[in-house]
Amino acid sequence: MKLVTGMSDRLPLAGVLRLGRPSDIWFKPALSVVAAVAPPNLALLVLGRLDLAMYTMAGSLCALYAHSRPYAARARVLAWVALGMLGGLATALVTASLTGSAVVLVTVGAVLAAAQKALCDATRVGPPGNVVLTFISSAALFAPQTPDRIPGHLALAAAAAAWAWLVGMAPGLPRPHGPERRAASGALNATAAYVETAGAGDKAEGGPGDTARAHATAAVQAARHALLSTRRPTETRAALERLVVRAEVALASPADADPALLRAWARQVRGNRPVPEVDDLTGLTGTGTEPASPHAPLWHRLRPLAPLAVRTALGCALAGYASLALGIGRPYWALVTAASLYQANLTLTWGRGVQRVVGNLLGVLLFAALVPLAHTGDVALVLCCLALNFGAEALIARNYWLGSVCVTPMALLITEFAGFQEPGRLITERVVDTVVGALVGLVAAVAVPDRRRQRVVRTERTGPRTLAATGRSQGPRPDRRTGETTEGVRP
Repeated sequence: MKLVTGMSDRLPLAGVLRLGRPSDIWFKPALSVVAAVAPPNLALLVLGRLDLAMYTMAGSLCALYAHSRPYAARARVLAWVALGMLGGLATALVTASLTGSAVVLVTVGAVLAAAQKALCDATRVGPPGNVVLTFISSAALFAPQTPDRIPGHLALAAAAAAWAWLVGMAPGLPRPHGPERRAASGALNATAAYVETAGAGDKAEGGPGDTARAHATAAVQAARHALLSTRRPTETRAALERLVVRAEVALASPADADPALLRAWARQVRGNRPVPEVDDLTGLTGTGTEPASPHAPLWHRLRPLAPLAVRTALGCALAGYASLALGIGRPYWALVTAASLYQANLTLTWGRGVQRVVGNLLGVLLFAALVPLAHTGDVALVLCCLALNFGAEALIARNYWLGSVCVTPMALLITEFAGFQEPGRLITERVVDTVVGALVGLVAAVAVPDRRRQRVVRTERTGPRTLAATGRSQGPRPDRRTGETTEGVRP
């Protein structure tokens, strides 16, 4: 009985599917991916070559990344994501052109998935992390390929990635400091909420005041890192830094702070209005939100991730092999499912598995409803995919399973760009691969534990109590719904 109770505590179902609040910029990635995907796909539609859409989609999906980062940092991240995408795609295309062995293809896909997971975690690229890159490379492994067509396919992906880079950077023209302003506004609003809670006399451990302080500290740290990542000093950045210092001071001494003033500053910071001028109080902070030390070399950041890479490779390979043994024609779906599960610990990995299975099962039902419309013609097919792209990015911040409801039919419809297929077979294969990938992925997570990361997560769970006792930040914590660390908190 104790064993069952312990397992239910570690692998809960309650709360895994609970919806959170939408991101305040939920519409930005949703609109960006539509703007990145639509022109290449419509151009291929006009040319009668929708069969090439898989390669342009590979580049277009780079637009999903780095929306919370200041534009100088965003330019670098998007460029590296595009290079990583092209590297994985090139490896997959060359492999597919050299062998038709499904076992070899699954093995290469598993190794690529492990490398992508480790690199994305080590570089802290942020959501959607390795999943999109693994989806691209795994699908390319099982597409018919010949060596003479590889340069053209890579050129299409590179052109679409360049367009996605421009789409991601375009909002910087009218609002060059938009991300930093949002981060500073979030820090001021979160600090005001904590000041109001502290003023109400909430001293209970783990209560609303404890939680509000943890949220405020994380928001202030996110603003600090956002301002640091701009690198180029400007008057606007200096003014925003002074406001963030004010938030730090209020966090350290809530009794002396005015929440109404903090909220007024937060409103003024948004948009392109002049940033409020306040006194420079640098040096008077005590909240522990000082900038983190520079990153260690990439090799040093990769070494602790070795167990995660092994687990990802093992889980993806076994999931793909199991799918092959069951006679499924697209084992990369099982491989991608396994790759999407791995989070900071077993509890979060279990939660992601539940979210993935629920979202995919609901997603195939949505696909079944959309198929009659999508099969009316290529124009309807492209428009359905664009709508699902928007829906996926608009909803996934609420909970991973909700976004997966749109991602699943989108992935199924993409397979039909080369020609309409029998819906029943697609649905059956997707359901089987989802269940197989989730089960085998969880087995691999249990078989190859990452004790170092588990210790880190256990420490992070005490963050609110530590904050209440010491006033010092414990750094970014993983989101309980997704297992991802908030992108803006990362340097």
